[in-house]
Amino acid sequence: MRSQELSSGWRMHCLGEDTWIDAVVPGTVYTDLLREGRMEDPFWKDYEDQAWKLMEEDYEYETCFEAADSLFESSKILLRFDGIDTIADIFLNGEKIGAAENMHRIWEFDVTKSLARGRNTLRVRLHSPNRCAREAFENCRTLGSEDAMDGFVHIRKAHCMYGWDWGAHLPDAGIFRRVSLIGIEQARLDDVYVIQQHTDGRVELEVRIKIEEAASSIEKKDQMGAEGVCLPSIQMNSRQYEIRLSLFSPDGELLSETSEWSSTTEFHPGHMMVENPELWWPNGYGEQPLYRMRVELISEGRVLDIWEKRIGLRTMTMRREKDEWGESFAHEINGVCIFAMGADYIPEDHLIGRTSPEKTRRLLEDSCAANFNTIRVWGGGYYPEDWFFDLCDELGLIVWQDFMFACAVYELTSHFKENIRREFIDNIKRIRHHACLGLWCGNNEMEQFVSEKHHWVTKPSEVRDYIIMYEQLIPEVLKEYDPQTFYWPASPSSGGSFDEPNDPDRGDVHYWQVWHGNKPFSEYRKYFFRYASEFGFQSFPCRKTIETFTDDERDYNPFSYIMEKHQRNYGANGKIMNYMQQTFLYPTSFDSFLYASQLLQGEAIRYGVEHFRRNRGRCMGAIYWQLNDCWPVISWASIDYTGRWKALHYYAKRFFAPVMISCQEEGMMTQEADMNREHFVFEKSICLNVANETRKVQKGTVFWEVRNAKGISRRCGRCDVVVLPLSSLWLDKELMEDVDIFREYVSYRFEQEDGNVSEGSVLFSYPKYFQYEDPKLSYEIEGDEIILHADAYAASVEIANAQEDLVLSDNYFDMNAGEKRVKIIRGAAEGIRLRSVYDIR
Repeated sequence: MRSQELSSGWRMHCLGEDTWIDAVVPGTVYTDLLREGRMEDPFWKDYEDQAWKLMEEDYEYETCFEAADSLFESSKILLRFDGIDTIADIFLNGEKIGAAENMHRIWEFDVTKSLARGRNTLRVRLHSPNRCAREAFENCRTLGSEDAMDGFVHIRKAHCMYGWDWGAHLPDAGIFRRVSLIGIEQARLDDVYVIQQHTDGRVELEVRIKIEEAASSIEKKDQMGAEGVCLPSIQMNSRQYEIRLSLFSPDGELLSETSEWSSTTEFHPGHMMVENPELWWPNGYGEQPLYRMRVELISEGRVLDIWEKRIGLRTMTMRREKDEWGESFAHEINGVCIFAMGADYIPEDHLIGRTSPEKTRRLLEDSCAANFNTIRVWGGGYYPEDWFFDLCDELGLIVWQDFMFACAVYELTSHFKENIRREFIDNIKRIRHHACLGLWCGNNEMEQFVSEKHHWVTKPSEVRDYIIMYEQLIPEVLKEYDPQTFYWPASPSSGGSFDEPNDPDRGDVHYWQVWHGNKPFSEYRKYFFRYASEFGFQSFPCRKTIETFTDDERDYNPFSYIMEKHQRNYGANGKIMNYMQQTFLYPTSFDSFLYASQLLQGEAIRYGVEHFRRNRGRCMGAIYWQLNDCWPVISWASIDYTGRWKALHYYAKRFFAPVMISCQEEGMMTQEADMNREHFVFEKSICLNVANETRKVQKGTVFWEVRNAKGISRRCGRCDVVVLPLSSLWLDKELMEDVDIFREYVSYRFEQEDGNVSEGSVLFSYPKYFQYEDPKLSYEIEGDEIILHADAYAASVEIANAQEDLVLSDNYFDMNAGEKRVKIIRGAAEGIRLRSVYDIR
């Protein structure tokens, strides 16, 4: 198969205007306008509003090119768009050859008769996404998230482009993936599906193949409006094809090669056996070896097409079994049930033209650095790029992949049904071979909202359409195109059919009583979810990130117009302040407030995750909301838009550590308790737990100490422990009746032969009431290490440089009096500043 990429010579203009500007494809309207100085930065202050208005217009892209001579030797020539955002008409040499209307699909148009030898002109006219949504809503007032523009549910475009409770209203448009001409000589590989069958010490690979013949392809007007779409035919051929299968080891060695002949366009060319396979494991459980499979389509000695992908040999499903608590829900890989640890992933940038493999690699490597093993791709964005899945394969990150439906109801017309069906097929075929693919999920939060008769549902047909889409249509498509991957109808769900979709004892749960429900962090301990796939808490980004969207000192206030413009969850800055008054002293500077808000976020999620991990076996997943931002914003993310780690990401590195010690304290004072210490009566105790999320036995010693505010030990205990693989071990309760809750705390750690593995500390009062001593923090730099010194107990020690972009081996940690060494992973150790909770005042 011949291919010519059309990536150069593009220009763009607003339809109706004579002025053209240079354009980049792949790219978008916003990124082209920004690069050419034709619009302001939409992230700066409130310039988003200006950018929104720009999308009231239609835009047109154009390029002139010469088609390669070799293309004309093909039986059929296709013009292929891997991604158009979103409503578009396509013209070649003045002739309309088709239309597109789904950002999530691959679009191909037959240009065999339209392509000229010599100069060709390709134009893509992109219609206003704002106007399209408005017009669709006028015709059908189907509802969805109040944070997004009315009508977004009708446009198969990333929903969050129309606004979300963490996203701006920036409905960009463009040709955001590659454009190419494809010459098919006789036939091409339309579908290659590799099925794995694992038995003891061996893996059998069955390859199912469909061939699309150019000469006999059906040419008809596409129901979506595109003409001449090349559809696969399944029939007996007048010629025979040879299929050559080659399998290469992770080291590149050719392990097996077979050839078979076929006179049909759909067949299974035999099986390949891998003896003593190197299995793929998630991060933290083993290695990630990737084999390479090559499939060649050959006719009369000529290679017509090649399909070549990396695959990981593993079994992957969700274990659901009845037990004493209800029904389990856990990722099972190679027969081993793991505890899922990670976060929810949203699109990396509102301006898709600014995404790149390098940025995604940094984000996912930072996820692994925080001991993630799972990423949930949220259903309100778009299906990630191929490089995202390649990286997850390499890094060992299981992908929970939502289909792109979120917080909305949809009218399932025949037209819409066919549109999304083709969307499913395109993306299933593109993604399914990846080792990292853990499951497909029908939608985000729709079963929950529809079952609760949420106000988005306005008529009974929307409930019917829900069942058809997620419990009939998607399973039917998956049965044909990816039967080996587990399917889950919604998130949250207990298995479908509106059967208590947020049941804490089955399936997965979205828990928002902490944050949206204003419940205290301690509320987490009332629940033992089988798999928490969404829960979160907001914080502000750091000062340097805030400076990327404002330079006015008047804006540096939580309740300023600009600060609330960059906060999309209504009233959330006040919510942060409410939680803050419960926890810390009042911060008297904006910088101190930013620091305190990040500590709140870290503490909130730590409180939940440690509880879930202590109850491993009953709970088997903690996926917090959310990993990343798509613009500089106050949000639930642990890594902000600029790539800076918030405190939460360091907390995650500790609470997702493969071996982790945590403390379940009892008797902590509450807001309602009598503040007269003479009448302060309650039982205080600690119960330590060591969680072992490795496949090896972990032996070591647990130490705990009651210390005063100076960090001096007053009472201590120790216990040698053996923690079985993939388990958590509770130690006996220790009473702390004599602890002065305002001046004493408990430190604890788990040690092995090579030193501390995990450690922490706990108070029995709110931090705002604890009588901290000044730790007089200081530091020195020795090579790639920062050596910290403290004269007293220092809680949540922050190490920051002038640009606030340091990445360290540890940060925002509790420190007893003494010394601690921290490695510099990334960033310059210049302009170092230190602070702790003592400094919130």
